Amino acid sequence: MAATKVFAARLAGLVVLGPDGESIGRIRDLVISVRYDRQQPRVLGILVELPTRKRIFVPMLRVTSVEPGSVTLTTGTISVRRFEQRPGEMLAIAQVLDSTVRVDDPALPKLAHGEVVVVDLGIEQSRTRDWVISRMAVRERRRLGFGRRGAVHVVDWSFVRGLTQTELNMPGQDVTQLLAQFEGMRAADVAHILRDLPNKRRVEVSGAMDDERLADVVQELPESDQVELLEALGTERAADLLEAMDPDDAADLLGELPEGEAESLLALMDPEDSEPVRRLLEHAPYTAGGLMTSKPVVLTPATTVAEALARVRDPELTPALASMVFVARPPTATPTGRYLGCVHFQQLLREPPANLVGGIVDADLVRLRPEAPLSAVTRYFATYNLVCGPVVDDENHLLGAVTVDDLLDHLLPEDWREQDEDNHDAQGLPLIEGTGGRG
Repeated sequence: MAATKVFAARLAGLVVLGPDGESIGRIRDLVISVRYDRQQPRVLGILVELPTRKRIFVPMLRVTSVEPGSVTLTTGTISVRRFEQRPGEMLAIAQVLDSTVRVDDPALPKLAHGEVVVVDLGIEQSRTRDWVISRMAVRERRRLGFGRRGAVHVVDWSFVRGLTQTELNMPGQDVTQLLAQFEGMRAADVAHILRDLPNKRRVEVSGAMDDERLADVVQELPESDQVELLEALGTERAADLLEAMDPDDAADLLGELPEGEAESLLALMDPEDSEPVRRLLEHAPYTAGGLMTSKPVVLTPATTVAEALARVRDPELTPALASMVFVARPPTATPTGRYLGCVHFQQLLREPPANLVGGIVDADLVRLRPEAPLSAVTRYFATYNLVCGPVVDDENHLLGAVTVDDLLDHLLPEDWREQDEDNHDAQGLPLIEGTGGRG
């Protein structure tokens, strides 16, 4: 049975279906408009994430039913223009939840003298088919003993005060519910969501993430957004973030900053983390040395095949880096001792576990020189059908490895992460370009 009353957070993640039952995408948020005349805020529409990760606006009038596991639209023909938030609009989950308001409900006098935290928004369909916010679930801010939160109360909208654009722009808003949405999501998908958030919320969410998670996310942002976020975090946290990033990504980001700012951040970093970044910065950006990572899998010739396979099973490795191990005399940290060659992952799978990698080294694969230009690196990958290749200096030291993902980052237009995807998804759904549908 279709619902006419529902809480906003329950809608997040629901599948959006067309009239024929085809999946169009998933709900990621609700777009609401708060009125200054104290009338109930209108729910303008839903923010839908397509299979291509683009987020579009679908008016609530296009929603024909809300079921426990899905939302169905009246038509399969919708606008695929990327959602852009307009003045006066708010995102229910990204902006309103975790904000603070005041409640003057006579039935709850204990809430009258302090602020409460918004936990959820109750929305319902009116007689005119409009959806409005009718209730609000709030939590007392004080904690009741160790690890316990205040009680949650559901109050009528008419008793809520302080939910305005000005209040939402105040610093210090919590991000608990937003972070909960990100659990289990790929870093690239989180980065995509982060880009669509208002700048204030983007900074608050980033500030609440741990360094490793934030580093993975930042590496998936366009360079302009990376720089903006780095500056907003402050120098101490920015240095911590750079330490957690892959050295090649940290070097690329620092290369976008004025030389003085970059040097200040490098000076704050742990020398063990800053040293490989400094070495990478010595190379021109569009060369093998500028593209490479300084942390490929490097083994000594005495390493067993079993040990090599254990190394490439590391979940922190990208598939490209895990596709090949490099063999060198000690030290194995780059720049290594004398480089001997490489072993492909497939070769490791064919060998007995007790065999040594020194006996199966491919010493004939051509090595990339650090000064090799982007065009030469591209031809190299195409010629040898590789996704990872060694960068070796004139003295036969392994300096690092170029991976195909880094190569693609530099072959694609600089703004490729910001460009709209094709107007049709992979399933050929009947999506058309049009207006945003908000009036």
